[in-house]
Amino acid sequence: MQQTEATNLIKGAITTQQPQKWADLGCGSGTFTIALQSLLPTGSHIIAVDKQYQNLPINFVKADFEKDELNLSGLDGILMANSLHYIRDKQKLIKKLEACFANQPTFLIVEYDTTRFSPWVPYPINYQKLEQLFVALGYSTVTKLGEMPSRFGGRMYAAVMKL
Repeated sequence: MQQTEATNLIKGAITTQQPQKWADLGCGSGTFTIALQSLLPTGSHIIAVDKQYQNLPINFVKADFEKDELNLSGLDGILMANSLHYIRDKQKLIKKLEACFANQPTFLIVEYDTTRFSPWVPYPINYQKLEQLFVALGYSTVTKLGEMPSRFGGRMYAAVMKL
């Protein structure tokens, strides 16, 4: 995925010009981390988290965001781009992550819009299932920001959820 495609897919998530603190869980090589960084106001801060060491020009933490204590607090948002599909118990993870927020939890999710599992997408979550999950958890805002073709076939979507 090109950097501009990633940026365009998530650009509707940032709606304020106040500096913010975000975490990118399962950041991988940083495509969406850099996209988010380009959209956040000056003075914002991103903590990138991944199981594998990533050489990124921002604060990086090597950790398993599902199993490890993350020691994250005061967050304004959590980005999960192509990482939620690795989590079997999504509801449990979201409830755990809610403790990391300063105020209103805001999740920015990028995923494949499929229900078919594969070795690369073991626990898929299409947009309809994502919406149902967050509504069941009491989130008042679930908004699809956009979608685009995936180079692996099918489509990808980005959505933002606010409690």
